[in-house]
Amino acid sequence: MISCSKTGMYYARGRWVPADGEAPARLAALGFDDAAVQNARAGTMAWGILQAHNTSGDADALRLKFDAMASHDITFVGIVQTARASGLTRFPVPYVLTNCHNSLCAVGGTINEDDHLFGLSAAKKYGGIYVPPHLAVIHQYMREMHAGCGKMILGSDSHTRYGALGTLAIGEGGGELAKQLLGRTYDLPRPGVVAVHLTGSPAVGVGPQDVALALIGAVFKTGYVKNKVLEFVGPGIANLPLEYRSGIDVMTTETTCLSSIWVTDEKTQEYLAAHGRAMDYKPLAPAPLSLYDGLVELDLSAVRPMIALPMHPSNVYPIEELCQNPIDILRHCEEECRELIGPDKPALRLTDKVKDGKIYLDQGVIAGCAGGTYSNIVEAAAILKGHTGGSGEYALSVYPSSQPTMMALTRLGVLTDLMASGATVRTAFCGPCFGAGDVPANGALSARHTTRNFPSREGAKPGSGQIAGVALMDARSIAASTRMGGVLTPATAIGYDPAIPPYEFDDSSYRSRVYNGFGRPDSAGSLRLGPNIKDWPAIPPLGRNLLLRVASYITDPVTTTDELIPSGETSSYRSNPLGLAEFTLSRRDPGYVGRAKAIAAEEAARAKGEGDAALLAAVRAVPGCEGFGWQDIQIASVVYALKPGDGSAREQAASCQRVLGAGANIAVEYATKRYRSNLINWGMLPFQLEGPTPFGLGDAILVPGIREKLKENSLAAIPAWVVGQGAPRAFTLSIAPLTQDERRILLDGCLINYYKR
Repeated sequence: MISCSKTGMYYARGRWVPADGEAPARLAALGFDDAAVQNARAGTMAWGILQAHNTSGDADALRLKFDAMASHDITFVGIVQTARASGLTRFPVPYVLTNCHNSLCAVGGTINEDDHLFGLSAAKKYGGIYVPPHLAVIHQYMREMHAGCGKMILGSDSHTRYGALGTLAIGEGGGELAKQLLGRTYDLPRPGVVAVHLTGSPAVGVGPQDVALALIGAVFKTGYVKNKVLEFVGPGIANLPLEYRSGIDVMTTETTCLSSIWVTDEKTQEYLAAHGRAMDYKPLAPAPLSLYDGLVELDLSAVRPMIALPMHPSNVYPIEELCQNPIDILRHCEEECRELIGPDKPALRLTDKVKDGKIYLDQGVIAGCAGGTYSNIVEAAAILKGHTGGSGEYALSVYPSSQPTMMALTRLGVLTDLMASGATVRTAFCGPCFGAGDVPANGALSARHTTRNFPSREGAKPGSGQIAGVALMDARSIAASTRMGGVLTPATAIGYDPAIPPYEFDDSSYRSRVYNGFGRPDSAGSLRLGPNIKDWPAIPPLGRNLLLRVASYITDPVTTTDELIPSGETSSYRSNPLGLAEFTLSRRDPGYVGRAKAIAAEEAARAKGEGDAALLAAVRAVPGCEGFGWQDIQIASVVYALKPGDGSAREQAASCQRVLGAGANIAVEYATKRYRSNLINWGMLPFQLEGPTPFGLGDAILVPGIREKLKENSLAAIPAWVVGQGAPRAFTLSIAPLTQDERRILLDGCLINYYKR
């Protein structure tokens, strides 16, 4: 079904040629001269779009400016506050502020609606676009109104993916959006590009989530596409409707790729024309000769309905396989979950869901940018029509992804059919994707066509004795399982009419309610600040010598951003940096906040010259540091994790550590570029460590001369010492290459300080 090449691959007029020693001769036989071969990297679609947006003049060191940006109500307050503190006067590109994450206004009194009104006031003051609550989820609105062929869009949500519409879109932390608002650039080395060659046609009952999960399962664990651009090509694309392509595309985030782009065709053109943007279409395809860093071959006709069991989208099985061997597979998953969330937390009992050889689900949800599309809901309704999930514990909820989508479904009678089948229909909302909507009962297993199923992503709180799990599935198989009373059932086992009536886009709700102020800032306007909206606290620049105290020591194979800072109801506090910081690592290491505060108190005492004399003596025992006094040292906390940062783009995963006094992370590797960028933008050194770990929780680590090392860009081998436990123990840290601006941000202490300077 899916295979990955072991070498780079040339795409040569529809043929694939391995980029090995025999490639020149093979390409010459196909009519390509040496000059064409030398320039083959420039033949990819990604190359053309990246270079069209590159301002550096260096094809390998990109400094990108974007055509548009998007943020939602969990992130836009912090972004605007960061940019405002750095001199923001107007939004230089269309900047869309949607209200789709905290739109329930169910936690913390007025604070969510206060954030929404802050967003409206910012759109008016700086010239932005404001989408009120319940009108659209962020990515559906950007697909409908802004994505177009050859464009680049930057979003403060990790699932910023519009490749099926010919847009190279990237999800990043808020600091990168603040840079764009201030006229700066998004800087990175030219990324690798991996081709995804699609052939065949999906069977009836196989949806976009099934294809996406199969792809994630094949490439995530190997890191095959990490921080690369996925370029979708091949004859199978023509067999996929545009929304189907978008449903696959949005899930590419879970492969840990940087971005994605698809060949465009008449279906792309029809979609854009139907949304009143025919001028945004242009054909995109690889050049006759293009060089890729790898090739994923995916036969759509071989994909079966899939399920990603808790607690990661890569924990993938064909549903038929799971149903044939439920006890062994679910018991193995239980063991993995126990190891992930810790033996001191409640256990997720998945094997209890098996009765008489059948797996019973407790809940179904079809929602958000991945699940709530017109075509997904139409097919789900066709499967359910005339049937019901019953009046027991199992329940199905459906969230159309935008008001225009809901209007089209209403005209067809699809929503009426769903409601007659017992489904509840809600307005556009991202909450079920991160635990702010449809939180299941303790011990429940929820099947969701959403984007993630990380620990506690459904909203349970293991620290309070609660546990639940999410299984990712396609809307079609969720509907089939609902039809069978909650019994896990692949949609291919159900006969139904898969025909999808043509979609008619009606933007009247947008014309009525969206505030479109781009290009018309009211500089005299004022921001509306609710009592929970706080400025960023002062952050010091990097000291000459850094003494790090280990405040958390995590040895999980991967640490997600959900574990670093929880989603769910805590999201309501993201406009209050210190308030949100109280929840840092609360679901993974509840003692972290107390330890970090104690270390911050050590730094405060150090600044007054009142530090621990024994600690200073331990520092002076390090060769070359014999004359150090308290004025020569800066004390900060540090988090150690093997591979932190998988998942969301949320900058708060880093900023919450920073406002508690953190100065660094130490990792074997970082799961995503965006998390590492967040660390840098908040002035936290992204150290890496090879070999055995010479320190543990609570240990002190001296990194002498770190400020000078940054200035000199001497980061490949950074001397460090474990101090305070007998004689100092030397070891070596490193920092992967940094741009000049990134080094300056770290020296200044954070992005805000950098811009102020």
